[in-house]
Amino acid sequence: MYKRILIKISGEALEDKDTHLPYNPQTIDNIYHMVDEVLKRDIEVMLVVGGGNIFRGRISSSIGVDPATGDYMGMLATIMNAMALQSYFEKKGIVTRVMSALPIDACCEPYLRRKAIRHLERKRVVIFAAGIGSPFFTTDTSAALRAKEMSADCIFMGKNGVEGVYSADPKEDKNAILYKKITYEDIINKNLKVMDQTAISLLRESDIDVRVFNMNDTNNLVRILDNEDIGTLITKE
Repeated sequence: MYKRILIKISGEALEDKDTHLPYNPQTIDNIYHMVDEVLKRDIEVMLVVGGGNIFRGRISSSIGVDPATGDYMGMLATIMNAMALQSYFEKKGIVTRVMSALPIDACCEPYLRRKAIRHLERKRVVIFAAGIGSPFFTTDTSAALRAKEMSADCIFMGKNGVEGVYSADPKEDKNAILYKKITYEDIINKNLKVMDQTAISLLRESDIDVRVFNMNDTNNLVRILDNEDIGTLITKE
């Protein structure tokens, strides 16, 4: 069904909720197994990971850091997370490349579109870090942009304990409805907080679908690839 996919993981999903440390070893192992199962299906894999487990915007404002500087600090956090995943993946035998939109040659490659495509064609996992290299853009926008540049077939958005896209926050509204399929236009019209508006605008005219799913169940992504109706499918039409 897919040749090349991008998996978007929030930084908060990596955090250990019990110890409040930036990383939960079990979560990282779960992500590894999820990626490994996708690779076994001869599908090329890209990842974009957030940095919220290390640095959040509200931290910068609380200590008087200006928004642009705070965003750069957040980009550095995404690089740290990408390096953590790369190290674990390669320890388990998955060849991985971290490509950063900010030039930090000592620890990761600079992002070059054609080189990233070559890595994917050689069956290497590519983790895109540092957003798009500019402040005021989220990792949602980075995921949408990289997916378009890499001609991905689908973006898989792994949510922490949330099954998909709801009509309202299911934690606050017990009557919230889970959408099984919805269009980008409906996302905008209903003002649903799935991705930021810039990301939606990039994707709404493309043929790239987005599948939102609960990544707490490590088998969900594989079940989707096996044509099970898991989570929410967001499409152009």
